[in-house]
Amino acid sequence: MSDSTASASPPTADAPIKQDFVRQIVRDDIASGKHTAIRTRFPPEPNGYLHIGHAKAICLDFGIADEFGGVCNLRMDDTNPSREDIEYVTAIQEDVRWLGYEWNELRHSSDYFEVFYLGAEKLIEQGDAFVCDLTAEQVREYRGSLTEPGRESPWRNRSVEENLDLFRRMRAGEFAEGAHTLRAKIDMASGNINLRDPAIYRIRHLAHQNTGDAWCIYPMYDYAHALGDAVEGITHSLCTLEFEDHRPLYDWCVDRVDLAGHPELLRPLTEQGMPLEAAKPRQIEFSRLNINYTVMSKRKLMALVQSGLVDGWDDPRMPTLLGLRRRGYTPASLRLFVERLGVSKVNSVIDFSVLEGCLREDLDVSAARRMAVIDPLKVTLTNLQDGHGESLEFPNHPKDESFGSRQVPFSNRLWIERDDFAEVPPKGFKRLVPGGEVRLRGAGIMRCDEVIKDADGTVIELRCSMDPESRPGMEGANRKIKGTIHWVSAEHAVATEVRLYDRLFSVADPDDNSDGQSYEDHLNPESRRTVTGYIEPAAADAKPEQSWQFERLGYFVADRQDHSPQRPVFNRSVTLRDIWAAKA
Repeated sequence: MSDSTASASPPTADAPIKQDFVRQIVRDDIASGKHTAIRTRFPPEPNGYLHIGHAKAICLDFGIADEFGGVCNLRMDDTNPSREDIEYVTAIQEDVRWLGYEWNELRHSSDYFEVFYLGAEKLIEQGDAFVCDLTAEQVREYRGSLTEPGRESPWRNRSVEENLDLFRRMRAGEFAEGAHTLRAKIDMASGNINLRDPAIYRIRHLAHQNTGDAWCIYPMYDYAHALGDAVEGITHSLCTLEFEDHRPLYDWCVDRVDLAGHPELLRPLTEQGMPLEAAKPRQIEFSRLNINYTVMSKRKLMALVQSGLVDGWDDPRMPTLLGLRRRGYTPASLRLFVERLGVSKVNSVIDFSVLEGCLREDLDVSAARRMAVIDPLKVTLTNLQDGHGESLEFPNHPKDESFGSRQVPFSNRLWIERDDFAEVPPKGFKRLVPGGEVRLRGAGIMRCDEVIKDADGTVIELRCSMDPESRPGMEGANRKIKGTIHWVSAEHAVATEVRLYDRLFSVADPDDNSDGQSYEDHLNPESRRTVTGYIEPAAADAKPEQSWQFERLGYFVADRQDHSPQRPVFNRSVTLRDIWAAKA
């Protein structure tokens, strides 16, 4: 069952010590001798693609194991065959590895179905579970409310023998879906509704993506999650805050089945040679990750995909890890983001700009520079001959000489950004105007001598002249020129598809339907624009998923699906500055 046996290594001696309440609990448990080996797990349900909220859980689960010399399992909580698919199992593994983590063992809740079943029979024999004939609607009616206790099921006091017989017949497939459930017998008057005789097994005549047709009864999540942790000897079971009210049920399942004290229940696994360290785990809850200008609900993300409002799960506007990866977010930037957020017990909403800032911070260091023009305006240098060509040397990174340098072709025909020219300049404009001068990045000073327009009055070309004595390093380059713009040689530039991505939603809280509108009504119409731009030849050689800073424009990544040097496709990952701050 093991996918990888490599264990996590402890942090280096000079690594900063992280401080939060979860890590303090772990430190205290180690110091008291309660645990000598730390075991965590990341337990996603394979019913969709992971999103950035899962990144926080991944970094915490694997990070805790790393920092304290422990191990972390990846466990697929695959207890609902109606929603799960092997496609998601594969994608989850790829996402975890992409983030930079390796699991101790790959497990599935379905690996333990026989153990869960034996545990359920033990509960029946102890008088802690019973087979109930109430329909789902009747169960809701009997449950009561936050202010009123529930009512006991008429079948709550069936004998142990009758319950065992019915439960075994449920497993044998004798009954239709919904005819029976197995419920824990706890307390219908409990103030915690989760303890009001919750269902722990239901009948589902569905094939399972991992076990095929072997089962027609499936455990409920709360039961399977608790016993799965106990089977694996998990010491610290980290969950988000919505599971805090479920913790008493988690502890009840662990204590009443008591796998650690009843190794005979583990025989179906030990006979397969599966390494086990059954123990009593502790559930600890932390705040989930919420970001504005997005939705985190798997149901809503699925709806966006199925309705065609986005281009699939890996659409670069999606908050899925697959989409963020295609957008150009790096594992390092997401790990930095999670580290910046910290771990607390208080739910809060993080501004999207924090996420973007972490990407800028990472790419500022790691991305080489290139020149590109995405809204091109033609420039002809009239004092250079047609066919003029030369090569200029540019550093690949202005802050890191180890990146080396490259040669950039220069000719008498250039492309510049259209908004770097203004016939009637606004106040404070420091770039090119008729009769004015601007510094061409790395090439010298250029003067605009003539503006060419088409029949509609649109500027289609600028005729300019270069000052031959203004090359970098020459005395003429010292003249005070207010603006510097970038360019590419039109004779050598490579036409490129550029996808300009932005936030998927135009409002900070798309889930707020107080105005009668749904999250779909708040989709940002400017979240994607596709243009044809031009890039210097050295930029076209990027490998898929390689990031550049296109100077003065932002950070862009070669699309992992569609890019090739022969047909370049670049996605804008993030602008150089926060363009949403002024909109707030």
